Amino acid sequence: MNVAVGLLLALAIGVGCRWFDLPLPALPLIVGALLAVFMTLGFLVADRALAQMESGG
Repeated sequence: MNVAVGLLLALAIGVGCRWFDLPLPALPLIVGALLAVFMTLGFLVADRALAQMESGG
């Protein structure tokens, strides 16, 4: 359960970073690498959502 919450939080941080045009933070551990991956996924999802909103879709 904690892992799922952590991954969802990382995804939300990625979305927030993309939404507000902030660089992605990361830690130098495997957990940091996983956080960076999920934040990047959130960043990409938010980027697509913003592009769709701008195009009116």
